[in-house]
Amino acid sequence: HNIQYNNAIILNPFPETSWKVLSGNAGAKYLEKSPINKDAIRKDLQEVLKEGITSISVVLAHSYACPEHEIEIGSIAKELGFTHITLSHQAMPMCRLVARGYTACAEAYLTPHVERYLDSFKSGFQNQLQGVDVLFMQSDGGLTQMENFRGARAILSGPAGGVVGYAITGSRDTDLPLIGFDMGGTSTDVSRYAGSYEHVIESTTAGVTIQAPQLDINLSGLFVVGPESAGAHPGPTCYKKGGPLTVTDANLILGRLLPQYFPKIFGPNENEPLDYEAARKNFEELTVEINAYLKSTNDNRVLSVEDVALGFIRVANEAMCRPIRALTQSRGFDTSRHALDCFGGAGGQHACSIARELGMSKVLIHKYAGILSAYGMALADVVTEVQEPCGWEFNDKTFGNLKERLDVLCAEATSTLKSQGYDRIVLEPFLNIRYEGTDCALMCSPKKISGGSDVLKQSYGDFHETFIERYKTEFGFVLQNRNIIIDDIRVRGSGKNNTPPEQEIVSDSSSAPSEGVTKVFFEQGAFDSPVYSTSKLKAGHKINGPASLLTACLQFWLNLIAEVTKYGDLVINVGSGSKKKIDEKLDAVQLSIFSHRFMSIAEQMGRVLQRTSISTNIKERLDFSCALFGPDGGLVSNAPHIPVHLGAMQETVQYQLKVRGGTLKNGDVILSNHPQAGGSHLPDLTVITPVFYKDVKDPIFFVASRGHHADIGGITPGSMPPHSTSLAQEGAAFKSFLIVANGVFQEKETIEKFTTPTDAKGATGTRNLSDNISDLRAQIAANQKGIQLVTELIDIYSLNVVQAYMKYIQENAEVAVRNMLKDIAHDARERTGSTVLEAEDRMDDVTIDEKDGFATCDFTGSGYEVWGNCNAPRAITLSAMIYCLRCMVGHDVPLNQGCLAPIKVIIPKNSILDPSEGAAVVGGNVLTSQRIVDTVFKAFQVVAASQGCMNNITFGDETWGYYETVAGGSGAGPNFHGTSGVHTHMTNTRITDPEILELRYPLILNKFCLRTDESGGAGAFRGGEGVQRELLFRKPLTLSVLTERRTLQPYGLMGGKPAKRGQNLLIKSDGRTIALSGKTAVDVDTGDVFSMKTPGGGGYGKPGSNWKVGGDDDDDDDQSFVEKGSVFAYRQAQESV
Repeated sequence: HNIQYNNAIILNPFPETSWKVLSGNAGAKYLEKSPINKDAIRKDLQEVLKEGITSISVVLAHSYACPEHEIEIGSIAKELGFTHITLSHQAMPMCRLVARGYTACAEAYLTPHVERYLDSFKSGFQNQLQGVDVLFMQSDGGLTQMENFRGARAILSGPAGGVVGYAITGSRDTDLPLIGFDMGGTSTDVSRYAGSYEHVIESTTAGVTIQAPQLDINLSGLFVVGPESAGAHPGPTCYKKGGPLTVTDANLILGRLLPQYFPKIFGPNENEPLDYEAARKNFEELTVEINAYLKSTNDNRVLSVEDVALGFIRVANEAMCRPIRALTQSRGFDTSRHALDCFGGAGGQHACSIARELGMSKVLIHKYAGILSAYGMALADVVTEVQEPCGWEFNDKTFGNLKERLDVLCAEATSTLKSQGYDRIVLEPFLNIRYEGTDCALMCSPKKISGGSDVLKQSYGDFHETFIERYKTEFGFVLQNRNIIIDDIRVRGSGKNNTPPEQEIVSDSSSAPSEGVTKVFFEQGAFDSPVYSTSKLKAGHKINGPASLLTACLQFWLNLIAEVTKYGDLVINVGSGSKKKIDEKLDAVQLSIFSHRFMSIAEQMGRVLQRTSISTNIKERLDFSCALFGPDGGLVSNAPHIPVHLGAMQETVQYQLKVRGGTLKNGDVILSNHPQAGGSHLPDLTVITPVFYKDVKDPIFFVASRGHHADIGGITPGSMPPHSTSLAQEGAAFKSFLIVANGVFQEKETIEKFTTPTDAKGATGTRNLSDNISDLRAQIAANQKGIQLVTELIDIYSLNVVQAYMKYIQENAEVAVRNMLKDIAHDARERTGSTVLEAEDRMDDVTIDEKDGFATCDFTGSGYEVWGNCNAPRAITLSAMIYCLRCMVGHDVPLNQGCLAPIKVIIPKNSILDPSEGAAVVGGNVLTSQRIVDTVFKAFQVVAASQGCMNNITFGDETWGYYETVAGGSGAGPNFHGTSGVHTHMTNTRITDPEILELRYPLILNKFCLRTDESGGAGAFRGGEGVQRELLFRKPLTLSVLTERRTLQPYGLMGGKPAKRGQNLLIKSDGRTIALSGKTAVDVDTGDVFSMKTPGGGGYGKPGSNWKVGGDDDDDDDQSFVEKGSVFAYRQAQESV
């Protein structure tokens, strides 16, 4: 149940002086527009109680700093009889309304369930455990008393025990940082320990963002080798419940699982052993299919069952390497300079292979590896956390206040732990610190120093030095002459448990006793592998590979040596990864592995770009893309970034090849954004770096990154003028600018290009040069990371092999698209007697015609180049085509140049889709691109129209600009409803949190919600709803909007109804309401409100007709697993709205 109230608290200053001033934390001032309506709230809450709901969460904007209204509502709820009341400022007193709100809701939902479980648990004991100290593990790796155990802090409690376990036990066997590798039957958890626990304060689980300290455990879910995974139920084929072939079956076939040592818990009645024969039979059938396919392609190889099973394992291992690389390389750590600490029931089967693939030299296996998460709980400390928001600048004027607040929090944490009976207490103070004007805060503990020049250093240590060191490590640079802000003050108190020290085991210099011998298959062939029981091993025993160990389910390779430590653990010396000896001939397994590796390169480039950038657009909204290109400039692989960038970037790279030819040298970097050079629109700046290798004369690859810069000059702040009629009005343009020459950054020339206005009337140079320069340096750094990773890949496999698989991956995408087109052509012929597909769409002021014959997309008939800025450069049409084709392919293939190989695209010159050199194009990237996608999908009859627009809003003044895109409704299709409030098709950026938006910019977010007027088109499948967003301005600014479908409705398909069009309104402070056009720029005054309603998505199928939703009705809840952790959070942020 959801009750909403208008925001009664706004930020001070605001001209209305009659409003009550409220004092928030850290001296912040807020204005109360009106007191809360207690009678209305009481009435609404009584209605909720009547429905049987007794748990409530209260979430109000800025309550983390000004909690008065939340407290009042909480008091009313308590009077009425609600049994569980969560106030967001108490659940987590941190800025970010959305994350804090999700946390409060999760707390209100989960904690009553947790309390019912605890009551049931206690009821099984005498006196319900009164007087007994019962502790529960939390997601942060600390224990807490049973009465303090809360739902939002329990989500990762199981994996957290494993991190504590390997951190304490693994660090005694090596001085290397540790990568925790916890592989169970349905998921794999990856984490890092380098002398201290790595916490994240915000993470996303099942789409719900939790704002609470959690260990950074990256839960990677099920690794998919085939089209689907089995999950816990029905499980693998060998579980005898009708499940598909999985990695578990492959390990069984290869002798890496020994059925005789497993309990008889399988089969329908859960009383049978693992079924080797069933797994073997299914693999034999698959092998026959694969060999038949190889024969049909004139490939003379004949694979054995074991070859196919090894292929499963190799692909799975590469998939598991990706999150480890992301956790290390993207943060500036060398993956090979870690030890792999392996635990969980399935980890031992893959640990040695993964370690060698990553170049690690050691694998650690604890004697209780199968239950290390439980063992770690016994080693953990009891922890209490106290935290409060701050908001002060970090300088000598606030050091005394900071010390005073830290003293208070330390005393509170100490009192809590002493009341629980703990005398050995360790206190860890933290400050959550960021640079002013950025949104990237780092939780910093102080560096211990002797003495100190101020009271803060004297009492706690040097926070400033820690922040500078961490910022430089994370982002590669520090910001000069920028104020430092303290967002939060936090103290973590640990009560040390009196855990007895682990006992040393008996040593023995003789040979380790073997339980027998089994046959195990490796890539080198089949080998007799001795079987050892870890319970019978003594300290000093050395085991030569290959070998199999029971308990840890461990197999390790030839030429490896494992040694038993004095505590009974295993240390396996893996050696360093060696050069891979494979030939250039196509191998399906290697194709999958290279697909992962190429994708990983683009992903790591993106992480570096986000880390090292400065601007809100790139660092926080993630409006950027990174990709890898072949020597011909064709797209090879990309990370899941912005679709409108990815297809266009190859045009940019190919343009540079055409104009610069063989003149490029190692150390050169090119900057380009011009529409005639493959650009999308001018704010999207592309940085391209050629990749050279050893003595090869020409570039062997290219890497490129494209980022949206908030301002590059032009006639309006934000460089998105809604009424531009020429390119010169839209800002600085670069066709092929050498931003780095011979390794030297051309700073003087770059500054001159950005600050010199174009010759357009009213144009200025960039309004934020420092961000431009910083973000360009970040893009160059991201490219450099790509070069490093490409070079490492070539060092491993050889240049010829890497380039061969680059081509194979593109050819694979081409085959997939060709097969898809053949299927569509067949269906079209069956339905209409023709293979010609036609579609037409109209923009508000332009008509686009498209006729698609089998493999030809003919845009002849599109409108002429327009006087406004809806012209779309040719590269945008190609981006839209490659995106559409990739979406329509029915299985997972990388988005690359191969998708376009079977397509001929005809685009008439001097049309809206290929305008002249000086034409305005800023709207083509953000508006026309969406309409091209809708038109293509309409021709193929696959999905109704989306909102057809990115709903662009920019505002600012002569010194700064802000830009955002707003979500809308997606179109419905056969077997699925449209999605509400989502970015669609060619855009994929994140919107700024309301509290961050209001703190950083002079406005109030009055409303941001789904439309309530049924904006989605009706049909057998309904289109998604648009959103409503209202901005109240606190000072005079220039507002620009670039929007579409304000006149024409997004259409439905197959009898589905159209969606409602969008609407732009300006509500003046004197009460007048003015309708704004879809493309306009206006000056707004203090107190004015801009209200935008975005379009919904079209419906599919006649309303009331009998269509089946979602295809099969199979319950696949067990087929999925929730991903978590900072690596997933980064990717999830790229895909959010």
